[in-house]
Amino acid sequence: MIIVSSCLAGVECRYDGSHNVLEKIQKLAGENKAVLVCPEVMGGCPTPREPAEIVFGTGEDVLDGRAKVIDRSGREVTELFVEGAYKALETARKHNATLIVLKENSPSCGSGMIYDGHFSGNKIPGEGVTAALLRREGFKVISEQEFASGAFDIR
Repeated sequence: MIIVSSCLAGVECRYDGSHNVLEKIQKLAGENKAVLVCPEVMGGCPTPREPAEIVFGTGEDVLDGRAKVIDRSGREVTELFVEGAYKALETARKHNATLIVLKENSPSCGSGMIYDGHFSGNKIPGEGVTAALLRREGFKVISEQEFASGAFDIR
């Protein structure tokens, strides 16, 4: 079983109420070969919501208490992001996930790149809170681009 970011399967759960559907993932979800998670919603964030970014570090730093997640209005939402990450971890464990495909650039799901915390559109190398936690717990986490490349094709 694989776990995927809900927005990649067409669920309108992104901060702006939209999705990032990837047909290949939507098909797997429709065939019950993928379990959907949206850590931000699972943590209690509404949809739509203010965009949020990690400030002063990456998801690893958030988990270790050295960085925070702040929304564009300046409200700290770290607790919601951490709670959602742990709920996604519970889901991955429950389903014995062999692969986790998460939405790149997200402060929750980014697996290689995240925004820099200044709401400037600049990206930096790093992981979101959920991606960092899942990797810390031994799960294989990739982006939707890596999945779409075909290197991790699931039939």
